[in-house]
This record gives sequence, C-alpha cells and structure tokens, in this order.
Amino acid sequence: MKPLDQEQQAARDWFESLRDRITSAFEEIEREAGSDAAFEYIPWERTDEDGSPGGGGMRGQMKGKVFEKVGVNVSSVGGAFNPEFAKQIPGAEEDPSFFATGISLVAHMANPHVPAVHMNTRFLCTTKRWFGGGADLNPAIPYEEDTEAFHARLRAACAAHDPTYYEKFKKWADDYFFLPHRGVDRGVGGIFYDRLFAEGDLFEPHFAFTRDVGEAFLDIFPQIVRRRMDSEWSEEDMDTLLDFRSRYVEFNLLYDRGTIFGLKTGGNVDAILMSLPPLARWT
Repeated sequence: MKPLDQEQQAARDWFESLRDRITSAFEEIEREAGSDAAFEYIPWERTDEDGSPGGGGMRGQMKGKVFEKVGVNVSSVGGAFNPEFAKQIPGAEEDPSFFATGISLVAHMANPHVPAVHMNTRFLCTTKRWFGGGADLNPAIPYEEDTEAFHARLRAACAAHDPTYYEKFKKWADDYFFLPHRGVDRGVGGIFYDRLFAEGDLFEPHFAFTRDVGEAFLDIFPQIVRRRMDSEWSEEDMDTLLDFRSRYVEFNLLYDRGTIFGLKTGGNVDAILMSLPPLARWT
C-alpha cells in the first residue's frame, strides 16, 4: 500500500482514537455491571489482487454481561479494485487505485430492552475523495424515549454543520435500512450519508462533520445502555429479540454496502461479519 498523505493519515488517526474511546466507555459499562469483560484485539493484513501488501486493520471484540457481542473494527486498506467493481465506485472506472480507512461498530446486547446499535464512518480515496457513514438504533423492544434521544443528538450534530443535513440524512437512513423483501424497517433509524465529497477546501469541514457524528454516538449510546441495562425481561422478551435479530442478519447479508465492499476488496471476513449476532431465530 502506498504511503499515506496528510489527509489520509489524519482520517486514520481519528478513527483509531475514536475506537479507543468507545471501547473504553463500553468496558466501563461492563465494570458497572460487575463484569471484567474486556476487548480482545486481533490484527489482520490484506494482500491486494496483484499480491502486494494492501494494508489491514484491527478487529476488536468483547463478550460481556451487558454487551453480549460487540465489535469495533478499524481498517486502512489500499490497492486496486477489480475492473467490474471499479465501475460502481466514483473516480475508479478509469483508474482503479483506491485507499479506504474507517471505523465500523455493531453491538448486540444481552438484555432485550437494550437496543442494538450500528455506527460507522469512513474516508475513501480514488481519483475523488469522500466521507460516508452514520449511526442507527436497532431495538427489538422500542422505547420512544430512547428513539427521541438518539435522534436529537444526531440532529444537533448535523445542525452544527448544515441545517439541511439531518432531514436529508435521516431520510437516507430510513430508505437504506429497510428490508424490501419483508417490507419492514431494520430499526428506528438514525442518519446515513455517503459520497460527501471532500476535495480541496471541502476536506476539513466534511472531516469535522464526520468527527461530530462519532462524538454524538459516543455521547448518546452509553446513556441509553445505562437507562435500560438493568431492566427485567421475560422469555417472551427474549423471543422478540431473537426474531428481531433474524431480520438484522438478513439485511446485513443481502443489502449492507459495507459488507459488500469488504468482501469485494479482500477484507478480513471475520471483521466484516462481526455484525452478525451470536444468536438469532427464524420461525
């Protein structure tokens, strides 16, 4: 993989620092619950299609009392897209060279009343450069209070940069996180954005927005976890959770762009599929 330029290095450093603060916050919640669970980190390396080194990443995973399974991965990869996939990527059809760095997080919770969550932010470079990502809440048993708090925090992050961002990116999330074969939403939404082109003078403002999305997630999700993690639950609640998780699996395997991108670019399979829950049920 080619040496990183200043923008690429800055994005990579930010994603790694956000990873460290998120994992620390999640481990703190486990301590409050009387658990000594901690993240295990497994580095991985990627080989490009021509056999040259293609970067890699760090897969972090924890199984605890509150977090039944949570993965927080950071990767920085580069090389060349295969010709067919390059046609789908802005700026790659004529020159298939690429660089991508980002953080990806999925948490599945032990208590059915605590929502699962997904967050990722990323920076991609071809002959064009752009940021993408977002965060969305996925409760098996929704609480309006949690939904409103999650959206309010993301709305504030968006409003600090552009008054049109929240409604536009909320709709994008609503449309994206939808299972057309079942006609249901994956969760209660959030925001999703892609191809926020960050070339020239647009790099810093779009990078700043992406940082604020990460900060918003780190602020609000631990609050929601603490609000629900001691809730009593029944076998019926667990049945609801397992059924909900099956829909989550279907979305990630059939429609998720991050899953498709990782598999198409030779990423670490275990890191890519860390989004799958430990238990689910199809009836």
